[in-house]
Amino acid sequence: MKYFIRGLFLSLVMSLPVLAQTELLDKVAVIVDQGVVLESEVRTLVDEVKADAAAKNQRLPSDEALRTQAIERLILKSLQLQMAEKMGIRVSDPQLDQTIANIAAGENATVEQLRTELAGQGIAYNDYREQVREEIIMGEVRRANVRRRIYITQQEIDNLMDLIEQQGSAQAEYELGHILIGFPPETTDTDVADARERADKVMKLLDEGSEFSRIAIAASSGSEALDGGNMGWMNINAMPTLFAEAVQGKRKGDIIGPIRSGAGFHILKILDTRGIEVVEVEEVHARHILIQPSIILSEDRARKMLEEFKAQVIAGEADFAELAKEHSADPGSALRGGDLGWADPNIYVPEFKQALANLEPGEYSDPVRTQHGWHLMQLLERRIDDATEQRKEDKAYQLLFNRKFTEESENWLREMRDSAYIEVLSK
Repeated sequence: MKYFIRGLFLSLVMSLPVLAQTELLDKVAVIVDQGVVLESEVRTLVDEVKADAAAKNQRLPSDEALRTQAIERLILKSLQLQMAEKMGIRVSDPQLDQTIANIAAGENATVEQLRTELAGQGIAYNDYREQVREEIIMGEVRRANVRRRIYITQQEIDNLMDLIEQQGSAQAEYELGHILIGFPPETTDTDVADARERADKVMKLLDEGSEFSRIAIAASSGSEALDGGNMGWMNINAMPTLFAEAVQGKRKGDIIGPIRSGAGFHILKILDTRGIEVVEVEEVHARHILIQPSIILSEDRARKMLEEFKAQVIAGEADFAELAKEHSADPGSALRGGDLGWADPNIYVPEFKQALANLEPGEYSDPVRTQHGWHLMQLLERRIDDATEQRKEDKAYQLLFNRKFTEESENWLREMRDSAYIEVLSK
């Protein structure tokens, strides 16, 4: 034992120079609350900035200024990662792998190609993975803390929508069809009444599906009558004010009129548009019965129950709504006889959405398994809904959110740094 202790003592003494050398290789550069920034981290970041600047042929400030900026960035990084630790934010390896695969796909490359590219730049893949992991974590921390600081009023959204509308309208162009039911010279009230009656008849024919160009050739007093009433493409700011006001908010195929002017009654058809965003979404109206398997109700029995319900409903032996009220495990729709109302099918889980896509109005599905259980569904109706205004509002909201998120992120980081204990140690 004596010789063992003596040998251990000698080995410790002999290793002291090595430990001293190791200590000299790295040291604490900054104390940041409960964490530290190492000198090696500062040097690595400065070297990365220099390499990037050299590749872009950019001039850089002094090494001292670079060091100051690098330390500041690493302080903020440390504070965010410490907060993530307190909040319990983690990024699993599968989530990290998926993010890296998405990054590679965004560059039209595979993960293997990305690894090769990193190796060519002298970057270890494991180091890159951890950098990405930290970026994801910091992003989650920022979103969690900054989102609750953002408040957007409906008035702000409306104002921005008006501004977008004004900017967009300057680019809006319409291809217009035009029929003019003209007034004779020295127009009398009788002339106006007669013209109005003819205009109403033209509108009735068009509503019944008559060809616009044929009626324009036959009945229009306009100069473009022989062209089927086609006025060609016109910017909304270049067309007559009367027309510009009439076509605002209208869509391709819409027929507008009769509109009275000093020349007579005008009937317009929007033949086509460009420079105008129109968003249409398909909505479905469906109902369903949900049966959830349990310890006492097997998967097979749940499925067979719905098969029996389907057969009974088709045979007229049972009512779908009554079955839903009695048996469905979906409390939100069961009281309404399983009715889900009108909805964008994208809100449903993939299996449910796909089953609805395969149905014609009135048809019943076979039992469908989703994460919620077994469903028997019926598609009641489909419709195309104009979501342009909703999309504009969503766009305005997102623009405001992004602007405020950037502003509040800076404020949040500054406040976090000001309240933290920071000690920059001598170099």
